[in-house]
This record gives sequence, structure tokens and C-alpha cells, in this order.
Amino acid sequence: MNLAALLRLAVFLTGGFLLLMSVVALADPHRLAGQLGLAATNAVGAASLRADLFGFFATAGGLAVAAAARRAAYLLTAPLLLIGLALTGRIVALAIGPFDGSLLPPMAVEAVMLAVLAAGRVRGA
Repeated sequence: MNLAALLRLAVFLTGGFLLLMSVVALADPHRLAGQLGLAATNAVGAASLRADLFGFFATAGGLAVAAAARRAAYLLTAPLLLIGLALTGRIVALAIGPFDGSLLPPMAVEAVMLAVLAAGRVRGA
């Protein structure tokens, strides 16, 4: 398997992971929210968790899978923006708040996803 094929596979798997997260957001938003340190205090909050988390993960994942399947690197622009801005928000939180080591694992996951998606965007998915 050549490097381009491995990169497409990595983009596809990243998209699949994000799509799986979107399904969890729809099916059990409280579980996913709890893993992300979020909580809904009423029905509007639960619906917002479901809508926002599903929208984020489904958009990023669907476009990443489509980019890999269609060899259309331009489709990775939106997932790159979504993941990059999410990572930026975590970096700001780390910079302005007291240090909390629990921020590091999701930041590492986002950094890896960002690297995979950026490589796919540059190299043609």
C-alpha cells in the first residue's frame, strides 16, 4: 500500500470516528456530553447538546469520509476549520484558566485529527 492510499485510509478512518461520535450524540447525548465535561440542566439543554454535537461531528465526519471516498481534498476544508477552531478554543481555555491536565487528551486527539485532515487536504485525500 502506498503513502497516498494510507493517507486516504487515515482520512476515512478519522471521518468514521467523527461519524460514530455523531451517532452517539443523537442516541445518547448525555453520555457524550459527560465525556466532554458538559451537562444539560433541562430539555432545551439536552436538545441543544444533541443538535450541536451531532451537527459538529456529522459535518466533519461526513465530509472527511466523502473526501476520502471521492478523492476530493477540497471537501476537507470544513472539517479542518471545525477541528482547528475546536482545538483553538481548548488552547485558549488552557492559556487563560488554571492548568487542568484533563484538557490534554482531547487536545491530543484533535491535534492528530487535524494533522491527518491537513495532510489529506495538501496531498489530495
